[in-house]
Amino acid sequence: MGTDLFRDKILILDGAMGTVLQQRGLLPGRMPELLNLTDPELLASVYREYAEAGSQVVYANTFGANALKLARSGHAVSEVVTAAVSTAKRAVDGKALVALDVGPLGELLEPLGSLTFERAYDLFREMMAAGAAAGADLVAVETMTDLYEAKAALLAAKENTALPVLVTMSFEESGRTFTGCTVASMARTLEGLGADAIGLNCSLGPDQLAPLLRELCENTRLPVAAKPNAGLPDPVDGHYGMGPEDFAAALLPCLEAGVTVFGGCCGTSPAYIRRLKAALDGKRPASRRYLEGSFVCTPVNPVRLDGVRVIGERVNPTGKKRFQQALLEDDLDYILDVAVQQEEAGADILDVNVGCPGVDEAALLPRVVKKLQSAVSLPLQLDSSNPDALEAALRVYNGKAAVNSVNGKPEVLARVLPIVKKYGASVVGLAMDQDGIPQTAEKRVEIAERILKAALAQGIPREDLWIDCLALTVSAQQEQAEETLKAVRTVRQELGLQTVLGVSNISFGLPNRALITQNFLIQALAAGLTLPIVNPNQREMMDAVAAFRVLSGEDDQCRDYIARFAAVSAAPTGQTAPVVSGVSTLEEAVARGLKADAARLAKALLQTEDGLTLVERRLIPALDSVGEGYERGTVFLPQLLSAAQAAQEVFEAVRASIVEKGGAPVKKGKLIVATVRGDIHDIGKNIVKTVLENYGYEVVDLGRDVPPETVAQAAAAQEASLVGLSALMTTTLPAMEETVRRLRALERPPVVFVGGAVVTPEYAARIGADEYARDARQSVEIARRVLG
Repeated sequence: MGTDLFRDKILILDGAMGTVLQQRGLLPGRMPELLNLTDPELLASVYREYAEAGSQVVYANTFGANALKLARSGHAVSEVVTAAVSTAKRAVDGKALVALDVGPLGELLEPLGSLTFERAYDLFREMMAAGAAAGADLVAVETMTDLYEAKAALLAAKENTALPVLVTMSFEESGRTFTGCTVASMARTLEGLGADAIGLNCSLGPDQLAPLLRELCENTRLPVAAKPNAGLPDPVDGHYGMGPEDFAAALLPCLEAGVTVFGGCCGTSPAYIRRLKAALDGKRPASRRYLEGSFVCTPVNPVRLDGVRVIGERVNPTGKKRFQQALLEDDLDYILDVAVQQEEAGADILDVNVGCPGVDEAALLPRVVKKLQSAVSLPLQLDSSNPDALEAALRVYNGKAAVNSVNGKPEVLARVLPIVKKYGASVVGLAMDQDGIPQTAEKRVEIAERILKAALAQGIPREDLWIDCLALTVSAQQEQAEETLKAVRTVRQELGLQTVLGVSNISFGLPNRALITQNFLIQALAAGLTLPIVNPNQREMMDAVAAFRVLSGEDDQCRDYIARFAAVSAAPTGQTAPVVSGVSTLEEAVARGLKADAARLAKALLQTEDGLTLVERRLIPALDSVGEGYERGTVFLPQLLSAAQAAQEVFEAVRASIVEKGGAPVKKGKLIVATVRGDIHDIGKNIVKTVLENYGYEVVDLGRDVPPETVAQAAAAQEASLVGLSALMTTTLPAMEETVRRLRALERPPVVFVGGAVVTPEYAARIGADEYARDARQSVEIARRVLG
């Protein structure tokens, strides 16, 4: 079936399951997935109604049927999934296809949380295998906010089933998901990983989703799905604002933008699907405008190669004894410092090479990738000749990476290109083969053409191939500089490919290397070099790039150039910024999320400052600055949590120092947090806990799915003056209301603040909560007011 299920036609999905079940008597706090075992006929009636309304695909009631969420139920994943799929297939009786519905696991993946990518994959794999065995016709991965989690689910589906896969993510009006992922990053990553269709669902109504869907259509060649909510919910009664007629009408502009797969999410019902089908009858898919060009990304940082993009070269042990020592000693913090300095210096992409005698590259490269992505937002170019290391690193990479490299040898192309294709990466092709590096530009171009042909045969898009025409040292082969430039010019102009050069190779063995390297870089840029691999910490190199961007017109109105030289430092030229001790201030270490540097700098400061002064005058302002950036939308959840984790290292150093001097540990006050009964999602509550702890508050975490009486008992026993409650699911809002009521009835009632994806300020006021916290930052402000 594959992509043909979605391609070149309009396909109608179903509407909501959860809100429909609530309307039909699902009790607050109950897991909808258990109805597959206790009341299959109720579910069958919903499936039948959707099929009769016009749904060509219905989602089995398996959204949360993973081992984490089912752990307390006593039921196995295979039992629940099999029952769900079987009931759905029986109910639709061939009138619609049945999708295995796969939602988020309910826990944050590393580095935001503690759930490893590998564990997430295993949890999804169990669901996929059960769904395929039960007879599901396709897989629908939905409501994802973390691109990393979406990747784990997509890989699990592709590697363990032969079913087509639709992946939809949930975006906010800001154009990013809860974790900061952009629409472009989502599109380019999931298409590369082999999704059959992608789209957006939940969180917003069709009006708010339309511009994001238009952007999605511009960034993918795949069929695009829209499954919005029935408008936005009323903040008090929770009813959604759009009726079936308005909902269907609001989706028609999405059809014009290029969307071909339609359905509904929260607040919709069979009546909405019936009206949607009528509105779409006789309509044809619209033409699409796709933004051509090369592209790499992390979730928060999409990098389109529509000009010169600098690849930082320094995460590489070649000729660097300190770097080699760090690899052998497993000092990943040093490697992170090297990467951070290059990001600060203006690199757009980082080359990452950990090949060194005595190092297990296949084991180390993925660990370094994870480490770098915990604090650096730049896309990575994975530099290795070891196919096993490349595959291991690509597997855990979050986003779309580049691979450096392949060459014209048939055996290398046959081994590496399938890996590149599977993980949707870009790839550098070296213009050399089994005979070595050609002496002429013509021969290098011939090899480039051979690599291009092999890449296209593997299904790798043309724009994902970059050619390295190879810069050789002029001290040994002076005539080769001109041959390299000729090859760059031909590859760029005649083949239309991105061009790469390790520019600094040109000056090996010569005095004043920076002068030779800069001059060659300028000539190469003029010849068509788009991806120079240089040391961004050398100011001459970045100055040359900045000037070229002005002269080529890439730097519109010279804005970046003017900003770069508005406050030029008097640093000596020709020198590389040393990487000795990482960042220089505690505030900077916290802001960048550099845990080792934060601990080191805190310990140094504690030699002359007392712990409380350090916390109040340095740490808290640093966290406040990150929090303010989060509120402005310039800092995203990964950076917020990385900063909190770095702050935790500072607090540990402060605590140790105070205890060593005979004092009491730093504590500002105690509060309780919990996710309410029936809700097994820990994400929001865990973020709040982490951030509050790093402001010095003692947080008693009662966990998830906590009964109202348990929260009240704990508040009384702990004599807590502040309690925070979280809910992600609309079905658990009554449990939140009951918990607030019990806390209010205590002899010494605490201040109660509430938050979560489905909670609004109006709802908080209605149920008697004292405060509403829209995010972790606001939770800190509440704690400050209540606890000091």
